[in-house]
Amino acid sequence: MSVQTDDQPRTEKLADACVICTTPLAGALGYAFGMLGIGRSSRNPNLCTRCNTHAEEGRLVELTVLFADISSFTEMTHQLGPERTHEVVDAFLQMATAALIEHQAFIDKYIGDAVMAFFNVPIHSHDHAAQAVAAAEAIMAGLPALQKRFGLDLNASVGIASGWARLGRLGSKDAKDYTAIGDVVNLAARLEGQARAGEILLDRNVYQAVAGSYHEAAEELLMLKGFGEAIPAYRLNTGEGIPRPLGAAGDHAGRALSLGAILFAILGAPCAAATLIGPLAVALGFAGATGAAGVLWGLGDAPIRYPILALATLGALANLYVIWHARGIRARSESTAAQLPIT
Repeated sequence: MSVQTDDQPRTEKLADACVICTTPLAGALGYAFGMLGIGRSSRNPNLCTRCNTHAEEGRLVELTVLFADISSFTEMTHQLGPERTHEVVDAFLQMATAALIEHQAFIDKYIGDAVMAFFNVPIHSHDHAAQAVAAAEAIMAGLPALQKRFGLDLNASVGIASGWARLGRLGSKDAKDYTAIGDVVNLAARLEGQARAGEILLDRNVYQAVAGSYHEAAEELLMLKGFGEAIPAYRLNTGEGIPRPLGAAGDHAGRALSLGAILFAILGAPCAAATLIGPLAVALGFAGATGAAGVLWGLGDAPIRYPILALATLGALANLYVIWHARGIRARSESTAAQLPIT
């Protein structure tokens, strides 16, 4: 059973705008959108809450799955007791989550001391496998600070696999979870279980994406539970490192919010449109009706008043249609959001 927290993951660099629809998430405009109920997603704070509804529900998608957890967790729990263990696990998951989000991961769930994350969904990237490995390296790089903080020989193990999976919601009407189902998920979990302390274990698809940076990794065949034949895998010892993939969230963090982004967020973004079109249509309709009434009063019985009255009527009907259409968009968006527990 997954354990979710309502707190936003703690990251040092966050995008000023949603990386999908560019809705402002920081500054005065971010505050204004927050008043309308649009804020940062709890699964990745570089996304807005509405863009979570654009995840590929009910589709087969290519993605990279990462599992990471604390090595020798059972022994640590026995030695430290529940209170101290909770403190250590919380610190580890905060650090790991920050590293994952920095590399455009989508946090699927926390399972005890483990975190499961996706890459390439919903933020598409051609180098999602390399981003996952870079995120794993960042997790390993964050361990020395935790070791010093708690005075423990704290280590982690990571498993990463790339492939195809079906994204969707599982559960009943009252209790749902959004996740991926497929061999790639099971493979990443099994690889993490086989990784030794301080190791990142990759499947062949992931290794092929980063092979140029890891010349020393040798292929080995592993018999994994649930797989009928040996699986090729590659062990990476931390410390070699690879160049940070382009397009990570940190690249957006310092970017000034452009006028184009503002206009797109207000006029073109599907998330913003569902919220703003209705109120804008009401305001325009009220202004048009008021102006038309003033003009008609001034014209008295002049014949020209009838074309003006017809135009005003058409304008009012157009505004009513816009309001009706926007309500439909919003209803569909909220219906999808209710199905995906990520807002």
